Amino acid sequence: MITGLAFRIGSFMRTSALHAGRAGMLLWATVIALGHPRLYVSETFAQAKRIGVEGLGLVLLMGALSGGVLSQQTANQLAAGLPLEIIAGSLVGGMLTELGPVLTAIVLAGRMGAGIGAELGTMQVTNQIDALLTLGRDPVVELVVPRVVAGTIILVPLVVLANITGIVAGYIVCTMLLGLTPQEFASGAQGYYHHAALFYTLTKAVVFGFTITFTACYVGLRAGGGAAGVGRTATKAVVAIIVAIMVLDVVLAPVYKAFS
Repeated sequence: MITGLAFRIGSFMRTSALHAGRAGMLLWATVIALGHPRLYVSETFAQAKRIGVEGLGLVLLMGALSGGVLSQQTANQLAAGLPLEIIAGSLVGGMLTELGPVLTAIVLAGRMGAGIGAELGTMQVTNQIDALLTLGRDPVVELVVPRVVAGTIILVPLVVLANITGIVAGYIVCTMLLGLTPQEFASGAQGYYHHAALFYTLTKAVVFGFTITFTACYVGLRAGGGAAGVGRTATKAVVAIIVAIMVLDVVLAPVYKAFS
C-alpha cells in the first residue's frame, strides 16, 4: 500500500514537472513572438471582438446577480443596531476585490477557455498544426499569441463593466428592498472605496485574462485521441483554468494588503 502510494505521488510529481516544463517553453515562445506584432495584430483584434462581444451579456448578467445577492446576504448578516451604510461598503468591497474579477474569469473560463481548447485541440488532432509547420509558419505566432493578447486585454473592460453592473444592481436592491436612502448608500460606498481596490481589481483582470487564454492554448495544443480527445481537452481546459484562477486568487491576496 505504501509502495503504491509512493508510486502515485512520484507519478504525479513527474507529470506536474513535465507540464511545467512544457508550459514554460510555450510561455517563452509566446514572449519571443510578441516582438513581431505585424504578424498577429489583425487576428488579435478579431479574437478580442469575439471574446468581448460573445461574453459581454453573460458577464453583465453575472455581475448584476452578484451585486443583488451580496447586498441581501450582507443585510441578512448585519447585527441589529449597526448602520445600514455597511451594506454599501461591503457591496463595493466585495465586487471590486472578489466577485467582479473572479466570477468574470470563471464565466469566461467556461466560455472562452473551452472554446479555445476545443478549437486548438481540433486543429491538433486533424494535423493542421503540423501543416502550418510544414508551410514554415509559426503556430505560436498565428494561434497562441493573438488569443493570449486579446484575452489579457479584453478582460480588463469586462471586469470593470461587471463591477459597475454589480454595484448598480446592489444600489437598486439597497434602495428599493433594504431601506437605504441614496445618501446612505453613497456615504457607505465612499467610506470604503480607495484606489488600492481599483488597482487590485485591474491587476486581477490582467492576470486572469492571461491565465485563461494561455492555459486553454496549452491544453489545446496537447490534445490527442481524435474527436473524443477534443471533448476531453475542452473539459480539461476549463478545470485547469478554474483551479489556476482560484490558486492565483489566493496568491494575489497579499497584493491588496500591500497597497491598501
